[in-house]
Amino acid sequence: MSKKNESSSETLDFMKFLIKLGLFVIILRSFIVSPFNIPSESMQPRLMVGDYLLVAKWPYGFSNYSMPFSVPLIPGRILPNSPEPGDVVVFKAPPSQRDDYIKRVIGLSGDIIKVTDGVVSINGVDVQRERIEDYKHLVSANSPCFTPNFEAVNGDRKKICSYPQFRETLPNGSSYKILDIYEQSPGDTTQSFVVPDGHMFVMGDNRDRSADSRFPAQEGQAIGMVPQENLVGRALVTVFSTDGSAEWIKPWTWFSAARSERIGERF
Repeated sequence: MSKKNESSSETLDFMKFLIKLGLFVIILRSFIVSPFNIPSESMQPRLMVGDYLLVAKWPYGFSNYSMPFSVPLIPGRILPNSPEPGDVVVFKAPPSQRDDYIKRVIGLSGDIIKVTDGVVSINGVDVQRERIEDYKHLVSANSPCFTPNFEAVNGDRKKICSYPQFRETLPNGSSYKILDIYEQSPGDTTQSFVVPDGHMFVMGDNRDRSADSRFPAQEGQAIGMVPQENLVGRALVTVFSTDGSAEWIKPWTWFSAARSERIGERF
C-alpha cells in the first residue's frame, strides 16, 4: 500500500473514531448523566457557587430537554416519572424554557402550598422546621458574605460567614437543611398556591436568596409553577468544588482552591 493510501486510511479511521466518540457523548449526556455547575447562592447550604454536579437523566424519563441544546428529536416525554417531594432537580426555567435552574421539589399536582413567616405548609399542615447550629463557610471569591453583619472569624483567624440554619422535614420524611437569613423578606409570607396538574412547586434551600415558585415567572428571575415536562434530571453527586481562587496560569492553585470536603456528596 502506498504512503498516500496509508495516510487516507489513517484519516478515515480517525474520522470514524471521532464520530463514535461524538455519539457516545451524546448518548451519555442525553440518557445517563450530564454535568451542571452552580452559578448562584439560591441552594445554600447544600450547594455553593463553584460546585460541579452530575445530573441523572433517567429518573424522570426523557424529552427534548434531555438532549444537548434541547435538540427537538424526542416527541413528548418517554418513560415519564414524577419527582418525589424533597428531590433536587434541574429543569428548564419558565417562562422561556431556555435556562437550566436547580431547586428542591416541595409540592406536586393538587398540593396547596403556603408560606407564613418563613414556615411552609402543605395542604394545611405546617412542614416540620427545627433551628439547628449556624451554617458557616470560609469567605472566598466564590462565597463572600451576603452582608458584613454575617461575617466572623473562626479559631484559625480566618474570615467566615455565619447564617441562621434550620432543618426542614417534609411529610414524606425527606429532610434537609435550609437557610432563613432575614426575619422578614418578600417570600416569607405568601398567598396559598394550588399546584396545577402536571406541575411542581419548587423552592431554593436559601429561602431569602431564591427566586422560585413563590413568585410569578419572569425571564431571568422567578419561575412560578414549573411543568414537569421541563425536567432535565435529578441531582446525583458533587464531583468537584472550587472556592474561586484558582488561576489558570498557576496550575498548583487548581488543587489549593478545591473544596475537597464537598466532593463526593450525594443527594
